[in-house]
Amino acid sequence: MQNINLNYVYEYFDDEGKLTGYKLKYPDNFNFAYDCVDVIANTEPDRVALIWCNPKGEEHRFTYGELKYYSDKTANMLRSKGINKGDMVMVILKRHYQFWFIILALHKLGAVIIPATFLLTAHDIVYRANAAGVKAVICTGEGDVARHIDEALPECPDIEIKMMVNGKRDGWDNFMTAMEAADNTFERVVTKIDEPMILYFSSGTTGNPKMALHNYAYALGHLTTGKYWQNVGPESLHFTIADTGWGKAVWGKLYGQMLMEGSVFTYDMDKFVPAEILSLIQKYRITSLCCPPTMFRFLLQEDVKAYDLSSLQYCTIAGEALSPDVFNKWDDLTGVKLMEGFGQTETTIMIANIIGSRPKPGSMGKPMPHYDIDIVDEDGKSVSPGVTGEIVIRTDKHIPEGLFMSYYRDENRTNEAWHDDIYHTGDTAWKDEDGYFWYVGRTDDVIKSSGYRIGPFEIESVLAEHPAVIECAVTAVPDELRGNLVKATIVLKANVEPTDALKKELQNYVKRVTAPYKYPRIIEFVEALPKTVNGKIRRVAIRENDTVSAAE
Repeated sequence: MQNINLNYVYEYFDDEGKLTGYKLKYPDNFNFAYDCVDVIANTEPDRVALIWCNPKGEEHRFTYGELKYYSDKTANMLRSKGINKGDMVMVILKRHYQFWFIILALHKLGAVIIPATFLLTAHDIVYRANAAGVKAVICTGEGDVARHIDEALPECPDIEIKMMVNGKRDGWDNFMTAMEAADNTFERVVTKIDEPMILYFSSGTTGNPKMALHNYAYALGHLTTGKYWQNVGPESLHFTIADTGWGKAVWGKLYGQMLMEGSVFTYDMDKFVPAEILSLIQKYRITSLCCPPTMFRFLLQEDVKAYDLSSLQYCTIAGEALSPDVFNKWDDLTGVKLMEGFGQTETTIMIANIIGSRPKPGSMGKPMPHYDIDIVDEDGKSVSPGVTGEIVIRTDKHIPEGLFMSYYRDENRTNEAWHDDIYHTGDTAWKDEDGYFWYVGRTDDVIKSSGYRIGPFEIESVLAEHPAVIECAVTAVPDELRGNLVKATIVLKANVEPTDALKKELQNYVKRVTAPYKYPRIIEFVEALPKTVNGKIRRVAIRENDTVSAAE
């Protein structure tokens, strides 16, 4: 068997065998679909690439040979419909297996894929279609997605092609019918490593979402995601729980895993049911799992010992606070440690607890080897260990594979984030004496109270350890005396009563665990937190609601 990843990576180790450096090499026409998936298809066509199933009991297994076959047919069909190199194509497919045919086909055509969530409304689609100049839309026939697109069409003059998967609707092409009728021989289209490949709309916690545009090197940048963070290998079956409209999907369901010649698992579900996930790990003998800490908290509400999870060798997490309690409980019950990581829509995995490292619960880990990462103050100077500053990527020596090209059609925003050979992430952290990074919060989320700078992430992490709490968000509330007060908006576990006594208990709990000045002076219990379509907590919405309430 051919090790695809060895064609593209140099690794450097110290005398103790620890990874100290990493450099990628690749031709200037590298294209993931041709040079990874098709290469494996030609050498090991029967190697399993994708296992797909749904709650109805349906199951499909696709080999690398079949992915090549179906992506070639899809590419021919899409070209016959008028989709060519450089065209913008919005794809809204939930977790349907056709997503893999389509994204590979678009890569082969040189078209730019714009994955999007099925939660978008007509208003969202109008903004995205016009901002990106979308020519074609391929969407699920489930739910109201197609209806929202049809409602948006009068305001979207660039959309010429509409195609539906898993359904029928007047005025729409049927994807499966058209794809099956297409020829399966496809001649390579010339693409360059620095040309646009994929565009993601950012979460948009403030203002309209930004459009992060990535080139063909983005796929190679994810070699670190699969190899060093998720520990995927040729015998792995990796399960990342993410909708294909999220950037996390290609992080965990495509690039890094297939560069490592592994298999990916996906469950085409509408709702996260912890017991189902545990059953799937047991049934399919899944070897590695990646999902947010909140999902692990829900998994731990089940009788984990009732399931045979002996196949599970590795678990990774990202996106929110990890409490030591969740870390320790999962480790105790499964023998698997949760390896945290950090990245953005604009990047691949930047900071992580990589294979062979000793994780510190709550820490993001250390910088990945091909990123030049630093923590700086407001003047752009490196800060000492223990001092909070902004996480940045220095690009004076080289631009790392995986870092975005620009915010599409938005030079001002691009220059605000990336100037003087430094990309500013907008996220703050501090580094300990061992070089581990500890997340504090977004620069606009940091709370200034009575002269202190308080990161919401730290308090959220503490509150998440309390047995009554499912998830929470910490924000600032303006105060004449202190400047700002710390507020915690909390979702409680089932059957827990939201009482004043519980508020006091939670406040005292934070005082005991962390510096007393950080405790939330205001606590509000809610049934759900406001979130973006990508599932991130919208602290700005909480702040805006508090402002309106104060005015009233």
